[in-house]
Amino acid sequence: MSFGVVEGEPAAGPDAQTVAEIDGHPFGQLRFTGQRWALADVRLFSPILPSKIVCVGRNYAEHAAELGNPVPVEPLLFLKPSTSVIGPDDAIRLPPQSKQVEHEAELAVVIGAPGARRVERAEAAKAIFGYTCANDVTARDLQRADVQFTRAKGFDSFCPLGPWIATGVDVSDVEVRCEIGEEVRQLGRTRDMIFDPATLVSYISHVMTLLPGDVVLTGTPAGVGPLVEGDTVSVSIEGIGALTNRVAALD
Repeated sequence: MSFGVVEGEPAAGPDAQTVAEIDGHPFGQLRFTGQRWALADVRLFSPILPSKIVCVGRNYAEHAAELGNPVPVEPLLFLKPSTSVIGPDDAIRLPPQSKQVEHEAELAVVIGAPGARRVERAEAAKAIFGYTCANDVTARDLQRADVQFTRAKGFDSFCPLGPWIATGVDVSDVEVRCEIGEEVRQLGRTRDMIFDPATLVSYISHVMTLLPGDVVLTGTPAGVGPLVEGDTVSVSIEGIGALTNRVAALD
């Protein structure tokens, strides 16, 4: 298992793209080992294993409204544990404690070196290494019952990330989509965020230090809905890629 850089145009398909192995981690000057494989022959794991996942609630006004919540004056923060992370094609496991597990398609920010600690917005933007797709899977009935979000958001497999980290992309106005099979459930644009990624990173950094590899989930557009056993859920973000996971019962 190692980090790598995806080479080639996405439109060409996985058979025409290659993965170049990185010697070490992707932060800082990249050094390649010389090993390359066809993307189609590589199994993709979560592109990063963060020390923490900092999430932002109600960052799209329409999503806040659909759940009957006011738009927050400041970013509403909560955490998901690192053990909730899974990668592309891994299974989201439905816990028996919940009867209402839902999808939340989100743009995820990956923090680069040297991290972020009490930084203003301009420095926060420089601390962003890249972006990936995320699914902030939520046990909605437990969220309502508990008021705070830890149990509802923290089950193993409740934070799919992937398929890779896109660097050097402009995410100020890109489409965020969630599909179950061929049904489009969520369709929004990042321009409708209440707080943009750099503002969120700056705000969070004044609460807790963000380390290289940490992930910030930037909120979900309207249209959240149920996940049931046998579903295939796909989160796609324009200019980044698509993250697909199956839904299964807990073993």
